Amino acid sequence: MSDYETLAVLLDSEADPNEVCFGLTLLTHAIDLEGDSHLQSGHPLHTAGTALLLAYGADPRLPAADGRTPLQIAECYGHEPAKRLLQHFLGLAAEGTPGSARGK
Repeated sequence: MSDYETLAVLLDSEADPNEVCFGLTLLTHAIDLEGDSHLQSGHPLHTAGTALLLAYGADPRLPAADGRTPLQIAECYGHEPAKRLLQHFLGLAAEGTPGSARGK
């Protein structure tokens, strides 16, 4: 089972998509991991973790313990795909429209 499948199973089992661990939300961790993996490997940027967490209701406004928002972390890495996803979900949140598969 891949890490993304494992994450989906946990989220399907009602794990909190806004969980904070070691000062990072799952969403800020996913964006940091995607950006850092790209820098270290040179592989193209992807949004698998970011998209999965947003689909399960992760709050795109919730900052890490250091105050950086998911969008700020994406901007730091030049992670354009994550920035577009976050801006889309932030737009939905601003309109009061559900932005996730769970309607959160």
